[in-house]
Amino acid sequence: MTNSDIVQKLWNLCDVLRDDGINYSDYVTELVLLLFIKMEFEQAQSNNSFTHKLPEGARWPDLAGKSGINLLDHYRQMLLDLGKNSDPLIAAIYADAQTRLKEPRHLEQLIKSLDGIDWFSASRDGLGDLYEGLLEKNASETKSGAGQYFTPRPLIDSIIHCIKPQPSETIQDPAAGTAGFLIAADTYIKSNTDDHYDLNEKDRSFQRNRAFVGIELVSGTRRLALMNTLLHGMGVTKKV
Repeated sequence: MTNSDIVQKLWNLCDVLRDDGINYSDYVTELVLLLFIKMEFEQAQSNNSFTHKLPEGARWPDLAGKSGINLLDHYRQMLLDLGKNSDPLIAAIYADAQTRLKEPRHLEQLIKSLDGIDWFSASRDGLGDLYEGLLEKNASETKSGAGQYFTPRPLIDSIIHCIKPQPSETIQDPAAGTAGFLIAADTYIKSNTDDHYDLNEKDRSFQRNRAFVGIELVSGTRRLALMNTLLHGMGVTKKV
C-alpha cells in the first residue's frame, strides 16, 4: 500500500466525521490525534529499539478493546490525561487536545478502519507525509486552501544533500512545519554514521537529545512536528 493509498483511505474516514457534525477544518486534527496513538503502537510492535512513549491505559489496544459509551468516555479522559503527562514532550503533543466526536459508534468505526490499514509504508515515510497529504486533500475538496505551504519531500532531500549536515552541528529550522527538514537531516546523518554507532558517546548523546531545534507558530502543525520527530526517535528542542 502506497502513502497516497493510505491518505485516500484516511480521507474517506472524513465521511464518518462529517456524520458526527464535524466540519472540514477539524477533520485533520481529529484524525491525527488517533493516528499518533495507532502509529506509536505500530512502531513499538515492529521496532525492538522503539519503546512505548505513551503510558499504559493510553495505547492503541486500550481503545480497540472498548466499545460504546465506555470507549468514548475513555478516549476523552485519555486526551485530558495525556495533556498532563509527566513527560513534557507527550504533554506538549496533547496540550489542549480534545475530541469533538459525540457518537461512540463513529469513534468505533474510525478505530476499526485504522486497524484495517497496512501501516508499514506509513511507519517508514512518517506521520508528516500523511498529514500533508490530508491537508492537500482538504485544500482541493474545500477550495479554501490548506493555509500553509509544505515543502515537497524531493526538494527537502535535495537541499539536505546540498548542505550535508554533520554530527555535532546544531540544526535549526525557524519555520519547522511538520519537521520534514529536521527529520531528513537526522536521516542523512544516521545514514553516514551507521545509525550513530560510528560516533563517540558524547556526540551520540548530542545527536539524540540536542542537535535539532524547531520553531513553529501554528499549534496544530507544531503538535504534528512533535509527533513526527518522536516517532523518528529524535530529541527536538521544542519552541513556539
